[in-house]
Amino acid sequence: MRMATPNISTKPEMSNLHTVASPRSMAEIVEEELVPGTVYLVDVAGLLGVTHQGKTGGKGDVVLIPQPSSDPNDPLSWSKRKKEWQFTLLWIWAFLEAASVNWVGPVWEIWTIQFNCTYFQLNISSALCFLFLGLGCVFLQPTAMKLGRRFVYLCGTILIIVANIIGSQGNTVQVLYAVNIISGIAAAPVDSLVQISTTDVFFQHERATRLSLLTFALYSGSYLGPVACGYIIQTQSWRWCYYYQIIFFGIILAIQTFAMEDTTFNRPFATLENEELVLNQVVSSIREHSGDAEVSEIKFGNIHAQESRNSSSALVPPKRTYWQRMRLIETKYTDPRAWFVIFYRPILTVCFPAIVWGGFVYGVQIMWLSLQATTQSLIFSAPPFNFSTSNVGNTNFSSLVGAILGMFFGGPFCDWSTVYLARRNKGIMEPEMRLWCMLGPALINSAGLLLYGLGAAYKAHWFVSAGLGMALIGFGIGSGGAITLTYAIDCYPDMASESLVFMLFLRNLVGCGFTFAIQPWLDTCGLKLTTWLMFMISITFNLSFLVFTKWGKQFRRNTAEKYRKFSNPDFTW
Repeated sequence: MRMATPNISTKPEMSNLHTVASPRSMAEIVEEELVPGTVYLVDVAGLLGVTHQGKTGGKGDVVLIPQPSSDPNDPLSWSKRKKEWQFTLLWIWAFLEAASVNWVGPVWEIWTIQFNCTYFQLNISSALCFLFLGLGCVFLQPTAMKLGRRFVYLCGTILIIVANIIGSQGNTVQVLYAVNIISGIAAAPVDSLVQISTTDVFFQHERATRLSLLTFALYSGSYLGPVACGYIIQTQSWRWCYYYQIIFFGIILAIQTFAMEDTTFNRPFATLENEELVLNQVVSSIREHSGDAEVSEIKFGNIHAQESRNSSSALVPPKRTYWQRMRLIETKYTDPRAWFVIFYRPILTVCFPAIVWGGFVYGVQIMWLSLQATTQSLIFSAPPFNFSTSNVGNTNFSSLVGAILGMFFGGPFCDWSTVYLARRNKGIMEPEMRLWCMLGPALINSAGLLLYGLGAAYKAHWFVSAGLGMALIGFGIGSGGAITLTYAIDCYPDMASESLVFMLFLRNLVGCGFTFAIQPWLDTCGLKLTTWLMFMISITFNLSFLVFTKWGKQFRRNTAEKYRKFSNPDFTW
């Protein structure tokens, strides 16, 4: 997905034009701000001739990034009600998919008896799910770019129904392996494509809120799935956990078929050549009015206004009919590049430090989700807790409470603080402004790990580990994941899809490796030492955001040339 309107942030320096020594020095100032991710988010003086938030219903100073086009089929131009309805469908789907791959914690003890298997074998089944979640992202993302998001979501729903049908009849651990492989592929769009659908519909200053809501869907499904599972097993049987999912996903499939629209839109954007043209016009204006800051500012605003008009001067297509919007396969607005070209492009993002860092930090958050899923039955069904199957599932309520608080912290609060800092910075937003919010999950998440592990190891009251500890862990992974994802997308917006695929692939590799390792790790080191090691991992990775608050912009500046080359849709190896 490419962003419209060049993000040239010269405005804060305009007040210093009287002291500029030469046109070249001003050009250098302007070029200094041509760093990937640096945008003019808040038009403090209202000089830019672009669309702002609240233009149709009131005065606003937040610049809409990307700028909506004049095409009536542009998802950015949808009404607020339609945007919220489509987002709600995505949220419910993501919630159910997350529950479908994470509900099994309370039933593990039963399966070890009925399937005559070990906890390590069950860990393998979970690890396979993580592995194919990552592989599914790699293959389904380019498919969605070529055939449409809607097509992939429908296929994911059908696949998860098939997986649940197989699981409901399973009698061996090998069947669980097959079910988790299919479920991992089916749920893969939850990890990357729903985020892209969100950036299709919402603007940059709204992203953290929406991504945190989707992250909350992932974790709330992961937490509430085991709760529901515990009660179903206690009153019916574990097979009914699969039967209920077949019913729910059948209903969702019917709603998706007739109500979910495709957000695919091949957005026109200002190329790098146009950005340089605007830069040259700004410098020319300064040459003509070297001592007149006011005139230069007005000309700068007019340049953007002229470019905004030019970008929408093409023939406006008609609004599509209902049946055209409900097509199984999208053809008009999809990516014109070959599938294989889209497939390999995520590899290019390995050159961008923010993407690699975001993938590993997000992966560390998933480690703790896997930790709870693989240890809660082992810890809380044994002495001194002796929880029933349903009460083992109930421990996830504390994680849910923490995740809700984390959602607000990593979403609306993070968006608000970013706009606030941008306004104080004379309108310029740097992606690193979001990272200061990482301090909260870094400390809280790490404290939660100590309470969870050491509370269980020292046989403290259940509230220490199952209550407070899991709540703090839920807060950390609920907010930390949303912040790192939003930061990475903000750094390289024209490669958002590729960045998400690579980050989610890294995340799931970390989750897969951790799930394989956790049981031998516990057996070798014991719960106390393992807890302290996990605490150190959490502190180290979560506080690594400080590196990017100091050098993040320099990293972006150093990779600007690669970004311009790789983000060009015509670039191929």
